[in-house]
Amino acid sequence: MKPKMHQIASPVTRVVVMMAFLSALFLAPAHPSLAASDTKKAPAVARATVVEHTEARIKELQSVLKITPVQEKLWENLQQVMREDAKEMDALIADRAEKPKAMNAVERMKFHSQMTETRLNQLKKFIPPFEELYASMSDEQKKSADTVFEKGIMRKQKSKKK
Repeated sequence: MKPKMHQIASPVTRVVVMMAFLSALFLAPAHPSLAASDTKKAPAVARATVVEHTEARIKELQSVLKITPVQEKLWENLQQVMREDAKEMDALIADRAEKPKAMNAVERMKFHSQMTETRLNQLKKFIPPFEELYASMSDEQKKSADTVFEKGIMRKQKSKKK
C-alpha cells in the first residue's frame, strides 16, 4: 500500500507549505481577466488583520484548552509570542501593500518566500512556550490540544466533507 502524502511530510513541512499556499492565495492580486470592469467597481472586502485573527484564536484556544489559574503565567507567555508574531506578520503584509501592485513573478515569489521564512521562524519561537504549557496540562487538556492542533485550520473543510 502506497503511503499518502500527508503521512510522509513532517508537520513543519506541512505548515510551511500551507503558509506559502495561503499567502499566495490571500495576498496575490486577482488575475486581470477576473477583475471587475472599470465602470463597475467591486466593493472593498474588509479582511481581518492577522492581529484580529490571532486575538480570536487566543480566545478560542483559551476556551477549548480550559486554562487553569495555575497555568495562567505559561498561557500569558504563549499569548505574548502569538501577539508579537501577529504584529510582525501584519507589518510584513502592510509593507507589501505599500509597494507597487505591479510586482513581477520573481518579486512575488521572493515575497512569498519571505512570508514563509517569517512564519517558520515564528513557529520556532512558538514551540518552547507551548511545550511548557502542554507539559503542565491535564490529560483532558492535552487531548483537546492534540485535537485542535491536529485539525488546525483544515477542521472546517474536513467537517464539510462528512
